[in-house]
Amino acid sequence: MKITLNILGNDRSIDLTDPLDISIPLKNGYPQVNCFDAPLFSASPLRAGDFVGCTMHGSPVNFYNVAINPHGNGTHTECVGHIASGPYYINECYKPAFHTAQLISIFPQLNEEGDKIIPSGHLEHLWEYQGEEALILRTLPNGEEKLNKNYSGTNPPYLTEDAMRYIVSKGIKHLLLDLPSVDRELDEGKVSCHKIFWNYPGDEVRKDATITELIFVPDSIKDGIYLLSLQLLNIQLDVSPSRPLLYKVL
Repeated sequence: MKITLNILGNDRSIDLTDPLDISIPLKNGYPQVNCFDAPLFSASPLRAGDFVGCTMHGSPVNFYNVAINPHGNGTHTECVGHIASGPYYINECYKPAFHTAQLISIFPQLNEEGDKIIPSGHLEHLWEYQGEEALILRTLPNGEEKLNKNYSGTNPPYLTEDAMRYIVSKGIKHLLLDLPSVDRELDEGKVSCHKIFWNYPGDEVRKDATITELIFVPDSIKDGIYLLSLQLLNIQLDVSPSRPLLYKVL
């Protein structure tokens, strides 16, 4: 199905039958992407007496239990409830919609402490804001090891506070990146970039804004403007496993 939409002031054609998946699938077993020492994602058949919920064991159906920590296992989208003391839930804060999005590729830089960071100056140089609602950051190099990487204890790249203020100043409501977090892995619990993004605590908390982490954008997807659809579970948590899809703007 092709539709015509006004994208950033111009009529553009979108082919809804050709989405570009930028999520990392959840899968049983090892290796699998993981961070913050979370238990690995797992799925196993229900066992009750002689019943084993697996067709390979003679069951008429597959009937599996699933164990997941969304923040530590695979692509996930979170709302302000991730850091707030009040009850903010992703299925209430985020209303499904299509969003204009810009994808940019960026090399993190080394700071004086040896951390890899994404500073505001780097963003200002690479990102030509055009009025989009969502920003997608692909860090370089972009190897496929990101699909199975264990980030725990590796101090992955992160955004500086100035970079996050710059993103918010442009009105970005949905930030997506291929890292475990916008903040440093060990930051003494400050989660400063999360707080800046959601203006929490503040008089006007941005409860309709989301952060999506641990995406993977293949090199075949070029930098530029896309239409974004965030596929989330209807789940009453601060976070949901997610499957962000991009559609080419023709």
